Amino acid sequence: MNDVRYSVDDAVATVTLNRPEAMNSLTTRMKAELLEALTRASQAPAVRAVLLTGSERAFCAGQDLNEHAANLEAGRGLDGTVRAHYNPIVMTIAEMGKPVVAAVNGVAAGAGAALAFACDLRIAADKAKFAMAFSGVGLAPDSGASWTLQRLVGRARATELLLLGEPFDATRALELGIVSKVVPADELAAAGHALAVRLAQGPTSAYAATKRALEFAASSSLADALALEADLQDACAETADHRNATRAFLGKERPVFEGR
Repeated sequence: MNDVRYSVDDAVATVTLNRPEAMNSLTTRMKAELLEALTRASQAPAVRAVLLTGSERAFCAGQDLNEHAANLEAGRGLDGTVRAHYNPIVMTIAEMGKPVVAAVNGVAAGAGAALAFACDLRIAADKAKFAMAFSGVGLAPDSGASWTLQRLVGRARATELLLLGEPFDATRALELGIVSKVVPADELAAAGHALAVRLAQGPTSAYAATKRALEFAASSSLADALALEADLQDACAETADHRNATRAFLGKERPVFEGR
């Protein structure tokens, strides 16, 4: 059985973390499979949106501590996993020219929560719980949490969540702006897929440009952000989706986007 399941339907690649007996905690093998699945989705022309979720009762409990403890006993420390695994996974999500939705079905802790934060949109089951568990095991944040969380909730709140590490539920995540929607647990799979399908039917090139613009503007001057926006608009203006949507608007019709 694969630790990460991959399927495509309605132009949506669904990537499911699949170690339910260990709350989908991340082993070296699982991280390699996750990076492979995300890369596959990124490169597949037929895929126009990605849905990331977990199997059964957890989204992802973060690093598998049994494997980690064995590495510590062997004197290998973190065994290079942050640079070799977590960083490439997060960058693949961030740089993917397609929208990525996280459907948080249960516990999302440590690196598991950070994976959800790295996605473009997040929805959660009403039973979902989040925990920034890094300080509880004497570690600093990784998997981009120091970058993504403060951009979601502000620096002061991110500092509180990361230092104290207190768990919070889906309702609190909605209040903080971490997730955009909370649904009953038995409706999450359908709601997550529907959101991903909606994005898959949209202007893929424009979505990719939007992701790039937001990432660049987060650490750039206004003048530089304006310059990149102009370049991205020039590129989007040349797409078939833009031309067809403009004609549809003038004809008072609903545009149909083909992702090109």
